[in-house]
Amino acid sequence: MEATSFAKIVEQHVRKALKGEAVHDPQLKGIVTRLYCRQGYYLQMNPDGSLDGTKDDSSNSSLFNLIPVGLRVVAIQSVKTGLYIAMNGEGHLYTSELFTAECKFKESVFENYYVIYSSMLYRQQESGRAWFLGLNKEGQAMKGNRVKKTKPAAHFLPKPLEVAMYREPSLHDVGETVPKAAVPPSKSTSEPAVMNGGKPVSKPDKPTT
Repeated sequence: MEATSFAKIVEQHVRKALKGEAVHDPQLKGIVTRLYCRQGYYLQMNPDGSLDGTKDDSSNSSLFNLIPVGLRVVAIQSVKTGLYIAMNGEGHLYTSELFTAECKFKESVFENYYVIYSSMLYRQQESGRAWFLGLNKEGQAMKGNRVKKTKPAAHFLPKPLEVAMYREPSLHDVGETVPKAAVPPSKSTSEPAVMNGGKPVSKPDKPTT
């Protein structure tokens, strides 16, 4: 399945929902997939909720549910832990037990047919540049505001394993809310804030690749 085909499936479903056509429960068609980064790693979520990359193409930690929550907007949920990937107001990635606005990522097909995932909530205030999900050359999760969409760090190739049906996340969690402003990371530890029961997953900043 090409990246564009999944986007078409999602768009068709959401358009039907907006027109008021009957939608049964579970109602959202998404995919179980692995996300391969051009840096040479599969994105994975470890048992402790931390995010990084792995070379292992068969690890259960690299399996994610891509759940459509809008037109070309997805929630990225670990199959193994059930936690959502989220990005806070500082650009740090973290994992959340609850589905919130910080868990929404815009899915766009880049010119080289790789897919890029940007925060729906945050971007550079001055330039308006989007903040992206990305891995560096060491396979570590990067701050979204340090990832450029033209660089391999931001480029992912979904490798779908199966199509699955999901409930709308905001229906089976506590409801969609906009989290309070993130607390700035401690200067002594450089660790991102922990919010919504999630665990911080970003590593200290390294030069953009």
